[in-house]
This record gives sequence, C-alpha cells and structure tokens, in this order.
Amino acid sequence: MADRITPGRIKTNNRQQIYNYIYQKRRASQQDMLYALRLSRPTVATNLAELEGDGLICRSGQIEADQIGRKAAAYSIVPDYRAAVGVEILRAKVKIIAIDLYGDKLRREVVEQRFAHEPAYYKSVCAAINRFIDALEVPRDRILGVGISAQGLASEDGRSMVYGAILGCTGLTVDVFENEIGLPCRFFHDPQGAALSEIWVSPELKNGVYLSLSAHLGGAAIANRQIMSGKHGHNSTFEHIQVKPDGDVCYCGKRGCWDTLLSRRALVGDRTVEEFFEVMRMGDAEAVASWSAYLRNLGALIAHLHLVYDVDFILGGHLAPYFTEADIRRLYDEIRRLCPFDEADDFIRISKMPSHNITVGIALPYIRAYLDEIGVEEGGGDLA
Repeated sequence: MADRITPGRIKTNNRQQIYNYIYQKRRASQQDMLYALRLSRPTVATNLAELEGDGLICRSGQIEADQIGRKAAAYSIVPDYRAAVGVEILRAKVKIIAIDLYGDKLRREVVEQRFAHEPAYYKSVCAAINRFIDALEVPRDRILGVGISAQGLASEDGRSMVYGAILGCTGLTVDVFENEIGLPCRFFHDPQGAALSEIWVSPELKNGVYLSLSAHLGGAAIANRQIMSGKHGHNSTFEHIQVKPDGDVCYCGKRGCWDTLLSRRALVGDRTVEEFFEVMRMGDAEAVASWSAYLRNLGALIAHLHLVYDVDFILGGHLAPYFTEADIRRLYDEIRRLCPFDEADDFIRISKMPSHNITVGIALPYIRAYLDEIGVEEGGGDLA
C-alpha cells in the first residue's frame, strides 16, 4: 500500500522545502520563496517563524528590491546550528578542524605531538580534541561527530584500522576515541577524505579517480558521487602496485611499488617542496631531471588506470598546486604514448581543494548525513 499523504507529512515537506531553499540560496526573502516554491504566504510565514524560533535560520539584513518601497527581510540558515570535526593523525602532529553546515571552517588547530601506538598517546590526543571542541562556539550536543584519519586503511564500517603500516597502528579501534570524547567517531582512509571534499566542491563530478600526491601516493575511486570502499577495505590502493621488482623498498615491504616512484620524497629528496620547485623552475639540472621522471611515472600510472576506469582524474595533495599547464600537457603526451586510443585532453584536472582537504573531507560525511535527514539537497556547500 502506498504511503498516505497526511497533513503531518505535508507540513514536514513544506518546512524541508523552505529550509532547503534558504540553504541553497544562502540569503532569500519571503517573496523569493513564494514564487519559487509556490506555497501560500501564511504557509511560508508560519514556517519561517518556526524555523527562526528553533534556531535553524536567522534574519540577515535586507534584500534590495527592484520596486520602490520597503526592502524585504533576508533569511539565512544558521551555519553552525550543527558542526562536525575532522582529525588527521600524522607522525609528528595532529591536525584538527571544525566545519559548519556549509563545510566552511569554524576553527583549525595543529598540535605538535609525535605518534606512539600506546594508550598514553591516544589519551593525550583525545584530550587535545576535547579542548578544541570546548573552545568552539558550538555546544557539544550540536557536534555531529568526529572523523579520524591515521594514514592507513579503515574497515568498511570505520570502526577499526585494518592496515596502518606507516604509523604502525593496525588493529586500532575507534572505541579508543569515542570513550574519551563522548561523540560518534569514525576512521577514514586519508585519500578518501580528500576525495570526499572534492566531491563536495564539485557538483559536476559524478565519476572519477582522485590521486593524492603528497608524502605518500594515495587514491580513491568515485562512482556516482560515492567513494568505492571495496570488499576488503583496500579499493584504489594503486600505490602498492609493483612496477619495479628491483626498485626501492616500499613501506608495505615490497620493492618498486608506485609509492616509491611517486611519493614526495621520491621527487624532492631532502628538500622541502617549495625549495625543490623554486630551483627546478630556475633550471637546476638535477631538479629538472627529477621532475621529468616524476611526470613520466605519473603519466604512466594515469595511462594504466585510464584504460580501466576511463573517467576524470583529479590531482590533489601537496604537490598538485605546483603543476602548470605545460606539466599537464606532458602528462597527456605520456598517456597518448602508452594508450592505444586517440585521447582528448579533457580528463585531468587539479583539485579545487588545495588545503585542509583531508580534515574537511573526513568531517563532511556527518554534515551530509544531517542535511539528508532534514531534506537538504546536495550541492549547497562550496567551502568558500
């Protein structure tokens, strides 16, 4: 039997339509809603009063009108009515960020602390997270949850780290954090977090492969705007495909994986990324040769993946902002050299999220789940 349309459902639907409209437009007048939603003036007025009374929306000045007369009151959502937190655990530091309902940053902090896979370390990190949350101008009961990445692969349900060779945290469970923080927590693979932020800022992105070019190579496959997780939790771990059996040792224990050719250290050595590109653009022979080799290797990786996926490729991570148009053309040249098909120059682009992409991305699922719950359509956030 089909669900009955009851007065209660109609009222809920009207409320959701109005909130969604304001969320998408950022600022909207009552008159805007009357025209766009085809609702009666009393219905719009009543819902605006209730939403404002509940703290979900607020008045935000006035909107200029074409007609002569009184300006219309503008309404906006209260962005920090709910918030979420992202925590990225690295070898020497912990990055923490809080975002609002638009995915915009509320607060960010970096805690200098060397990783140790022991209870005292996790207790200290949890204490730092609690202090960070307490400093927010958002009540704790309005924090939706805490996303956590620890440079490893998370289980499909996000409850444990199934592979954490970089930090040595394999087997770590999220209970360690939930018990101290008192909020829902979930583990994410760091490149997946970066890909989630890319999906958020790219409404046009339906299918793609995200390549994280940072301290280590990482990746995530995107299908229908969702991250493909895989049956065993290691989908898109391109970095561990062995291409040089006699090459350098990868952190996974094998030799010659893609990570050994496309990690940050493989490119810059002991220099910082900024130092490397400064001398490379000035014509330093060793740096130029290293960058050329890096582009050849990256082009080869994309060529192989392109034959499998045939989707857009997004270059992200610390190295992505340094790519020029000429660099991208060289990638296409390498791809055409290796692929049997005539390839158009239309499937590689640079990430729209050059900074904080992992911490923001692992907080976003909590925001998206809440927006889905209250009927907000996808596409409102732009991380502006």
